[in-house]
Amino acid sequence: MTDTSHTSGSRPAVLAEQSAVEETLTRNVLRSFENCTDPRLKQLMQGLVTHLHAFIRDVRLTEAEWNRAIEFLTATGHITDDKRQEFILLSDVLGASMQTINVNNEAYMNATEATVFGPYFVDDAPEVAIGGDIAGGAPGQPCWVEGTVWDTDGNPVPGARIEVWEADEDGFYDVQYTDGRVAGRAYLFADQDGNYNFWGLTPTPYPIPHDGPVGQILEATGRSPMRASHLHFMVTASGKRTLVTHIFVSGDHLLKSDTVFGVKESLIKDFVEHPPGVPAPDGRDLDGQGWVHTRFDIVLAPENA
Repeated sequence: MTDTSHTSGSRPAVLAEQSAVEETLTRNVLRSFENCTDPRLKQLMQGLVTHLHAFIRDVRLTEAEWNRAIEFLTATGHITDDKRQEFILLSDVLGASMQTINVNNEAYMNATEATVFGPYFVDDAPEVAIGGDIAGGAPGQPCWVEGTVWDTDGNPVPGARIEVWEADEDGFYDVQYTDGRVAGRAYLFADQDGNYNFWGLTPTPYPIPHDGPVGQILEATGRSPMRASHLHFMVTASGKRTLVTHIFVSGDHLLKSDTVFGVKESLIKDFVEHPPGVPAPDGRDLDGQGWVHTRFDIVLAPENA
């Protein structure tokens, strides 16, 4: 007898007797968690086993492939440190990070959509005043960012904390340098009417680190390591759901191939170019540089939405 439920293309069918052996093992492993007193942990472990065993059986995973996977995960752990989180990169390029964001940030009325956190956020960014400059001396084209923070009923959210971080024009975040610089990141607070504005850098595309195990996967599968141009935001306010998101640059050719699948249509914004000589909105002396401006109005969902 054969069990055709485990056949695909030209792959040989699995004998029913073999399928029974495999199913018995899965049942035994699932049963081993029956005495777990934490219902959520039990659900997670049994769900993991169910899907993991189904994957192994579906692709008929070889022992050599299993060993290679263990070597890959070991290498991923070895390259991970306080500056580089290779496991986050792995989660990102598999779409697992983005799917987790989708599951945990369900659409609510007109609230701004969330997207991936990314591996380059760090605590202790400096505070800047409204109208301040987050670039911190990082190279790039000046970009004026402004907007208003609202709730889903159309009321402004005064005092919302807005944390922003981005790469410089060379595609590097400050933590990727070895000199301890703090640049391209800061936080500020919205004013009494929910308004905010600051100077940053015009976002540019850049590759995620691809000199490690994750890069090997991308190369082997013919995928690009490039991220679409973006600026990170994390917005918090009392009684509101924390928003982690980006804004993306309209017209960027990488919008449809962002390697971490972070782009959402509602987060694509126009970044309007201004040539040298056009006055800045706050009167800043741009020393003959051209500049860009964009607007990002943020809508926060209720905390328990």
